[in-house]
Amino acid sequence: MLRQWRASIIQKAVKDLRIQRRQVQFRENNFTLASVVLHRSFRWNCRLHRLNRSSSQLDATGYASHAHTTLCAKSEATLSDAQRRTIYALSTPPGKAGIAVIRISGPDALEVWQRVTRRNKSGAVPTPWMFQRRHVVDPETEERLDDSLTVFFKSPKSFTTEDTLELHIHSGRAVLSAVLRALAKLPYCRPAVPGEFTRRAFEGGRLDLTQVEGLRDLIDAETEAQRRVAVSGAEGAARARYAALRSQILECLVFVEGFIDFGEDVDELGQEAMIREAHNRALNIINSIRSHLHDNRRGEILRSGIKLAIFGPPNAGKSSLFNFLAQRDAAITSPIPGTTRDVLTLTLDIGGFPVVLSDTAGLRETLDTVEQVGVGRAGNAVKEADLSLCVLSLPDVLSSRDNALVRIPDEVKNHLKPDTLFLLNKSDTIESLPLNHLRTSEGTQSFLDGLAQVLRSRYSDGFDYTSPLITHARHRDMLERAVMHLEEFIAFSPSEVDIAAESLRYAARAIGSVSGLDVGVEEVLGGIFSSFCVGK
Repeated sequence: MLRQWRASIIQKAVKDLRIQRRQVQFRENNFTLASVVLHRSFRWNCRLHRLNRSSSQLDATGYASHAHTTLCAKSEATLSDAQRRTIYALSTPPGKAGIAVIRISGPDALEVWQRVTRRNKSGAVPTPWMFQRRHVVDPETEERLDDSLTVFFKSPKSFTTEDTLELHIHSGRAVLSAVLRALAKLPYCRPAVPGEFTRRAFEGGRLDLTQVEGLRDLIDAETEAQRRVAVSGAEGAARARYAALRSQILECLVFVEGFIDFGEDVDELGQEAMIREAHNRALNIINSIRSHLHDNRRGEILRSGIKLAIFGPPNAGKSSLFNFLAQRDAAITSPIPGTTRDVLTLTLDIGGFPVVLSDTAGLRETLDTVEQVGVGRAGNAVKEADLSLCVLSLPDVLSSRDNALVRIPDEVKNHLKPDTLFLLNKSDTIESLPLNHLRTSEGTQSFLDGLAQVLRSRYSDGFDYTSPLITHARHRDMLERAVMHLEEFIAFSPSEVDIAAESLRYAARAIGSVSGLDVGVEEVLGGIFSSFCVGK
């Protein structure tokens, strides 16, 4: 029913869409090609504008390629006056340090340099991409504020693709405040909002969304594994992968469009061959995307942290292990069973991997209402964990005769997974324990080494970090949508080829949305860029 409903809606609109798309392109003469397009990448770009011949490239989805969109006249700029003003912000962390960097980007960056270095009267200009020692002064009083190194990046060879100025000044609080107040006196300057420099780099085509997210992940990386994954994204590995997939979908669309426009000129065998070729290409693309999706969420887990839940019966030593791994008294320990009532979490670096460690309440039957809530939360933590560690007390689970493992409490057994790890604690209380079992602190180091090896085998061994990973739920959602639309295309019969072509366009737009080629939702862009610091 859903497919029929969707097909009826698309079939009703497809003819009008095709006519509109063809009418929107027209030739004026041999030298210019004017196209009126609706650029949907940003809220403030949702207006009609004309494109130069060199930049008016409409792809098969019916949209102007984001990377090639340029404005013909400054008066037609799509940014508001407030957004077009030159922005500035501190790009280094605040606090005492040897050097602080203030970044200025926008059309008036050169004039800013002239005003704050007292070069506006002489009309001097800085040598691009070279450090120059200059005194920074107040633009109104010309009071000297600091001795600095300045570097000017000429558009488009800068991070934001705009004229960009960096002031390298001393990082004292008073110096920073004075320089920032001086910049605020310039009428064409305003403080940047979080992530605005990176957003301008995206709008200028310097970065796509996967690179923006990779850059953010690189800034937030706390472990070696996170750094390696983030570097891959920031360098454009995912960008190339998704661009190739989108190109393959558009090539498939070429066959369908050929069938629509020239099918009457081809015999029946030729028509079948064209449709069969399009279906085969779509199947290959589906298999490629599914192979990419079947990664056990490795990229997302490495980015956000591997969830490791410690669980077991009361008084087995879970909180003591938690404190040992945290290297501090993070959890209360007591010989009284049921001390831990809630889930405690902290993030650790174990063998270069980010681990979100959880200490949980002991699993047992209890009449205590508060402890029952804690036991329930413990079960949920184990269920949601990527990896679970069951801690057992040896005196409670070993036979006194032959040291064989005799019993695991049912409350614990109900939460075991096929890949659950076990840690047998309190071995020093068993006198007859075989010699190959460690009873001293060497056992804890052996445990850490073993845990690091488990993490490597699951998330690192045989994996090439230079290959693209799905690191965000947004990417996975768009890829799954693309697969859905490709499957819809294959399901349509040859008589519904117009509707089938629209499914291919939806698939291409879904792939393009991953890297920002067809992003039209301001909330998505705002959420990505607002997570950056102000100076980025």
